[in-house]
Formats: sequence, C-alpha cells, structure tokens
Amino acid sequence: MTETNDTRSAAGEAQEAPRSRLQRLMRYVPLIAPVLLWAVPCWVLLHTGQRWPLPVTLTGTALFVLGLAGMPLAMVRGHGRRQQDRAAIVGDTLLGGIWVLFTWSVLLGVLLRTALTAAGVGDGQDRARIVTWSVLGVAAVLLAWGYAEARRVPRVRRLDVRLPRLGAGLDGTRVALITDTHYGPLDRARWSARVCETVNTLEADLVCHTGDIADGTAERRRAQAAPLGTVRATRARVYVTGNHEYYSEAQGWVDLMGELGWEPLRNRHLLLERGGDTLVVAGVDDVTAESSGLAGHRAHLAGALHGADPDLPVLLLAHQPKFIGRAAAHGIDLQLSGHTHGGQIWPFHHLVRLDQPTVAGLSRHGARTLLYTSRGTGFWGPPFRVFAPSEITLLVLRSAQPSG
Repeated sequence: MTETNDTRSAAGEAQEAPRSRLQRLMRYVPLIAPVLLWAVPCWVLLHTGQRWPLPVTLTGTALFVLGLAGMPLAMVRGHGRRQQDRAAIVGDTLLGGIWVLFTWSVLLGVLLRTALTAAGVGDGQDRARIVTWSVLGVAAVLLAWGYAEARRVPRVRRLDVRLPRLGAGLDGTRVALITDTHYGPLDRARWSARVCETVNTLEADLVCHTGDIADGTAERRRAQAAPLGTVRATRARVYVTGNHEYYSEAQGWVDLMGELGWEPLRNRHLLLERGGDTLVVAGVDDVTAESSGLAGHRAHLAGALHGADPDLPVLLLAHQPKFIGRAAAHGIDLQLSGHTHGGQIWPFHHLVRLDQPTVAGLSRHGARTLLYTSRGTGFWGPPFRVFAPSEITLLVLRSAQPSG
C-alpha cells in the first residue's frame, strides 16, 4: 500500500512540475511581450542587411527604444489609478501601431524576403530594403484603414435565427444587439448618437446591450452614454454588465442604465409575449462579477431563470461567450454575447480563441443551444479595427412552424 501511494505521489509531482514551470513562465509575459513587440520590428526594419546611413540607423533605433519605454508608461498612467485620458490615447495608439508593425515585420520579413531570394531579385541589401519599405507601407495603409473602420458607425448585420421551441406567435421577433461600446478617452458622444439613430431604424421589438459600455465610471462617461436613452424598442431594452464595468464602479453603470430607461437584467428575467406565445429574456452578471468584491454581483443563471416556465424558450444575455457551457447545461435556446471584438486587430483573434470558445458569429453548443457572438459595436484601447469590422446586429427569431 505504501509503495502504491508513493507511486501516485511521484506521478502527481511529475504532472505538477510542468504546470508550475508554465505558471512561472506566464508571470514574465507582461515583461517579455512589449520587448518583443518593439525589438522585432526594429531588427527587421533596420538591422538585417539594409546598411542604412548611420544617422538613419541611430534615429530609427532611438525611436523604437522610446516607444518601448513610453508605451507601458502611458498605458499605466492612462488605465491605472490616475486615469489620464491623454496618456491612455497615446499608449493605446502606440500599442495598436506596434502590433500591426510587429505582425507585418514577421510576415513580410520571412515571406517576402524568401520570395525575393527565390526570384533572384537584387542583392542582400536590395532585398532587405524592399522588405523594410513594404512593411512600412502595409502598416501605414492598414492603420489608416483600421482607424477609419474603428471610428465609423458600424454596419448592420442581419440574420435569421431559427429556434425550434419558439411559438408561432413570436415568429419574426426582431432583436437588435449592441455591445462593447467602450466609451472612453476618445470622446465619441456624436458617434454614440449616430449608433442609436441607426438602431432606431431597425424597429426592433427587443434591444439588447451585452456589456462593456465604457472604460471609466458612469459619472465620467455619462455624456457619451446619454444617447442610449434615445434608443427605441416596441417591447423592451435590456442590459447586462460586462467585465469592464467591474473595473469602473459597476453599480454606477447599472443605475445609469436604469435611469436611461433600460432594464438591467442582473440575474433575473422578463417575459416577452406576442400572439399568445411567450419568450423568456434572461440576463446574468459578467463572470468576473464575483471576484470584483461588489456585494450581490455574480453570474447566477439559476437565479436568472427562477420562476420561469421550463417549457418556454429562453433568450439569455451573457457578456462573455465562455458562459455558453453553463447555458447549454441549462438548455438555453439562444445566448447573446460580445466581449471578443472579433479579435479587433488581426491576427489577435488567435489569442482570443485561447480564452473563448468562439470569436464571432452564430455557433451551436450541445443539442439545443445556439450562441451568437458579436464583434462589438465600438473598440477597446487602440483606435483601430483591422479585418474585424464592428457591427450592430439584427437577429430575426424564427419559429419551427412560422405563422401565416
């Protein structure tokens, strides 16, 4: 018996060793990542055979060093305790810019250089300089386009969603979804008003906001959020908290949304009735709520469904797609989420997939449950969207047996 226990203990220790090493390595990621983001483009653009004149090399290297030092400082001053909007704008813009430059330095630094070598184009210096100008050109175009994409009013994405348990009386119910508006350091009050005007053209029965309204407190971002009070719906306007509310006094946002005429669905539900049929519209706090320390804030699906007829179809609002496991276990018909931004700046969506089951679009989970993940209406941090366009979503709910 003793030998068996010793063997199990040794096996357990062997399994724990890689985990502990990985955990130790993850602690250094916040330190390593900025260095790589700035060092790789610096090396590819300046020090891989270009033989630039010395002043060009020194000036370029100095700019990369200043960026490496300045970006984290600006991010801390902008998003830390001081909450300095100007610093946040500088830090966020540098982060988005260097991510694009890093990505294309790696891609073109390898692919284009290989293609030029295979084609026998020029000598080593010529090829190196072609790569440098190509990377700078592609990055400039993508950042200009990405900025325009981030600041424009999102296009409306329309799709039909068939729910087998939906009664015929509710066939054609129109659900408008906005999420991740992220009102923040860049004043977007006019943008917010135009988004709300677009939502009103959809003539939705139900309008949903699935969280991450802003970066900052309700008092600080009130002017940008105020247009949400103009949104119209024939039946209800409903809202659930996102993780960013819990960085900025979430209860203040719950109170403001109530003041603006929205129904905060904090682990509760309401009923949408039409044509003799009923849809349960439920919502839960974000999954980060419990760790926020705010009394009464947590994601509690059983509480949200308490008192609802289990035979009725359920539309659930939950900020993060990864809540879908609990939703499927409860037989939810459709979950609406945001959070991912569709990756926001390509190819960041690959990292998002490490944390979330989906990045964007409609997906099925289990025998009954559908999940729709919006790419978000606004943007967080870097004012760029590259190959991940924002959206206002109109979902038309369809019954298995639509009425005439």
